[in-house]
Amino acid sequence: MTDAIAIIPARGGSKRLPRKNILSVNGRPLIAYTIEAALTSACFARVIVSTEDDEIAAVAGAAGAEVHSRDGRLASDTATVVEVCCEVLGRPDVKSRMPLRFACLLATAALRTADDIRNAAAMLVPSRCDFVMAVTEYEKSPLQALVEQSDGSLRLMWPDLIDLPRTEAPKLVVDNGSIYWCRTEAFLAERTFYGRSLQGYRMPRERSVDVDTATDLALLVHYLEERNVPSMTHPSLDPDERSGRGADAGRPVPAM
Repeated sequence: MTDAIAIIPARGGSKRLPRKNILSVNGRPLIAYTIEAALTSACFARVIVSTEDDEIAAVAGAAGAEVHSRDGRLASDTATVVEVCCEVLGRPDVKSRMPLRFACLLATAALRTADDIRNAAAMLVPSRCDFVMAVTEYEKSPLQALVEQSDGSLRLMWPDLIDLPRTEAPKLVVDNGSIYWCRTEAFLAERTFYGRSLQGYRMPRERSVDVDTATDLALLVHYLEERNVPSMTHPSLDPDERSGRGADAGRPVPAM
């Protein structure tokens, strides 16, 4: 029996892209891709979806996940994924057989694969690496960042670094929102995914789309088409497809 569980946060109150966790993608709810990757990876004794939403719960259960009903306060815009994971890990049925490791997998990162989950898990090494985060390269250097002032003017975020030669610039990567592996004891002690022994599992941009906006949705469609997978139906076209009931349907980091 594996010593790990998967936690998939999936709240129903997403604002910028309503009902994003169960958008229909090639006839399947978006969350089903994450559940399938978790189950296929064979890394987990349990794959748990945390939600306050009855429809998401039904979709997740149909896709093969366990469902934990989340307290409403953890479904607000101010709740964090860290808080959701702590709540799941503190439940009696989980705490009684506390896993040595767990992975938080965001439901909106549909392009992450079972191999990505397995390969990131292999990087966890006791006393050397307690946290692994999936990362990707920046499309543009963050050293060019500008800060907008209250009067509308702009200033450089890091003026001392703007003229740094590319060969001397630090190698910068960013959390891609798909995989957060943690050794449970270290996570509960530090209560962050950015722990002191954090390492990055690098993923290419074409597997690093975390759907939060219509633009992200279009990018997901693009990469799915590159994989020769039929593109998704936009949720505004059909209420049944939007809800996942179509004919074929089955950083603090903000809570998903």
